[in-house]
Amino acid sequence: MTTFLAGGTGTPKLLAGAREVFDPAETTVVGNTGDDVELGGLLVCPDVDTVLFAGGGVLDRETWWGIEGDESTTHDYLGDLAERAGVDSEPRYLPDDRQTAGRDIADWRRFSGASEFMFIGDRDRAVHTLRSSLLDEGHTLTEVTRRLADAYDLDVDLVPMSDDPVASIIHTPDRELHFQEFWVAEAGEPAVEDVEFRGADSATAAEPAVDALREGPVVVGPSNPVTSIGPMLALDGIRDALRETPVVAVSPFVEDEVFSGPAAKLMDAVGHDPSTAGVAEVYDFADAFVLDAEDDTSLDRPVVRTDTSLDSAADAERVAEACRDALARVDEAAEGVA
Repeated sequence: MTTFLAGGTGTPKLLAGAREVFDPAETTVVGNTGDDVELGGLLVCPDVDTVLFAGGGVLDRETWWGIEGDESTTHDYLGDLAERAGVDSEPRYLPDDRQTAGRDIADWRRFSGASEFMFIGDRDRAVHTLRSSLLDEGHTLTEVTRRLADAYDLDVDLVPMSDDPVASIIHTPDRELHFQEFWVAEAGEPAVEDVEFRGADSATAAEPAVDALREGPVVVGPSNPVTSIGPMLALDGIRDALRETPVVAVSPFVEDEVFSGPAAKLMDAVGHDPSTAGVAEVYDFADAFVLDAEDDTSLDRPVVRTDTSLDSAADAERVAEACRDALARVDEAAEGVA
């Protein structure tokens, strides 16, 4: 059994070639849910859905978001109707008392659908409608995610990190922003003072996710260490499970240059050097690393270097092979100690 921690686009891109290296039937993917957001009463799980749509062969690989060729009828008409009705177009939370009313899974990530600041295509919306409806019927997010994975014929076991709400909240000098508002509505431009994983203290890691981590080994793809992997690490028991199993991590940096996204800005905000060295500090549980061939960072753990770009399935297979080689080095080191 091999388990991948998936958040953002880094790990989903890696999974595109990993199936040639790691048996999909023996692979579990644990999806980050800290980025989840409820918009207009529908629970959107961006990181889970990227894996879901990619595995189902329908992902829009230009944006790495949503369904390829999806229609925008409802989204466009909603925006037009709201404008004609004089509704403010700025994203806004529902009132505080509505953040904790209704289903627990919506806690602290509920936005008014009158301002749909994220594009949701028509077929994509159907996924969120079915997910939200099944949750309202009493199913857990793990159960619903597995049902959707079956619907898309995924050949890996896809599970969320938790059935409980955890919201990635970005603290800026002016106000608090949910990560989706920060990254989508504000294009990641506001200055960041801190990052909070609201609800993590009371949330419980999903049992299938913890079981998969303990069975190991684990691959942490080149995802954002703060908001893509950080919410998982904030859950009680996840770090302990990772310390008990072989773990290889792929750096999303080449020394101090990040491949994409806001990882550097967020790493700096939470007090870690925005670099491969900083990632190694965050991932103190990792037994080995895969670094880019141009990355000369010296680490105190086994390192395998390769071209870590993930522009194609062939690239992903190459990086997955490097992950396998790094795990083999961990095994060799353990045998040497024994």
